[in-house]
Amino acid sequence: MEGQNPVDYVPSPCIRRCDLDRKRQYCLGCKRLLEEIMRWGAMTPDERRAVWARLGRSIPEGP
Repeated sequence: MEGQNPVDYVPSPCIRRCDLDRKRQYCLGCKRLLEEIMRWGAMTPDERRAVWARLGRSIPEGP
């Protein structure tokens, strides 16, 4: 996280139980859509916060 503003840090919702649904549209573990998983590294902090909001979960505190 060196050189990154701590306010911009948004952790991944991944819970390390990666398994896609039968239609391969979302992860059964974290509930993210496949597109969200693939784009996570390129998302802005606001886009990442929007994923958390869609999941209906609170973002855990920083690293």
